[in-house]
Amino acid sequence: MRHPHGLPADGPAVTPEISVVITLYNEAGSLPELHQRTLVALTELGRSFEIVYVDDGSTDGTFAILEELHAADRGVRAIRFKRNFGQHPAMHAGLARSQANIIVTMDGDLQNLPEDIPKLVAAIDAGYDVASGRRAARNDSWGRTLPSRLINGMLRRFTHVDITDFGCAFNAYRRSVVTPMLGSIGRQKFTKALILSGGASVVEVDVGHAARQGASRYSPLRLTRLALHVLAGFWPQPIQWAGVVLGFVCTLAATALGIYAVAYWIGKSDFPGPLFLGAAVIFVLGVQGFVLALVGEYLGRIQREVEGRPLYAIDREL
Repeated sequence: MRHPHGLPADGPAVTPEISVVITLYNEAGSLPELHQRTLVALTELGRSFEIVYVDDGSTDGTFAILEELHAADRGVRAIRFKRNFGQHPAMHAGLARSQANIIVTMDGDLQNLPEDIPKLVAAIDAGYDVASGRRAARNDSWGRTLPSRLINGMLRRFTHVDITDFGCAFNAYRRSVVTPMLGSIGRQKFTKALILSGGASVVEVDVGHAARQGASRYSPLRLTRLALHVLAGFWPQPIQWAGVVLGFVCTLAATALGIYAVAYWIGKSDFPGPLFLGAAVIFVLGVQGFVLALVGEYLGRIQREVEGRPLYAIDREL
């Protein structure tokens, strides 16, 4: 007798060929549809697989549905966090517990289309280490896409990897490039960029992107913090560069202001010093504020490393 996943229904467990890791947070409304569509897409591949769900501290009954899915299908695994720790620690929990040599990652909000899983798997079968999902037609507001373009540009510059969509969580990986990075995944908020920075080969695969139901969890403030995280995590010497830029800009500003002051004094005999001085002070304070925010990111990282706090705490695991 064969299990629907291509595994024996009885007897010792067999390592699956494909693991799908899905992170969830309050997705009870869409979870049954997500699971059914994922199951159909994987079954059509004709290969053994497992689905690893990570419930990031949902409060809407998401885990109760996962218990039902697990009871009906031993190929479904589930982890529940004690509270909401965030998408990236949840991704680490799923990656660390996946068993297959091909690992597909995706969000559980149905913006990623499960029907595209075979395209990502095919790219890994073709010999690439990473199949990077690229949202060819994003269904997000400009308030999401504009900051994402900025962050993507920063990551391309710092990782020297020429792909267009670092933020897409819908990807496939070869296990051999994931395992060495598990110590950093979760603490570093861009799993794909982290893996690619280690020299993994990559190909971009166009995937569908559905409009999000409900408000996005990525507010402008959170996107700004992500940008700071990119600088602290992927730029080797940001404080030194910030100091150079600050000194260069201030020198130019002081020189220009001095020349203008002399010219205005000669021509008008009345230089409006307080106005220009105030503008210069505000500009310098703004740059200093950014540098301080960057230093704060570093100090936060050092504190977490020194304390040795775990990435997450697991409540239940099926």
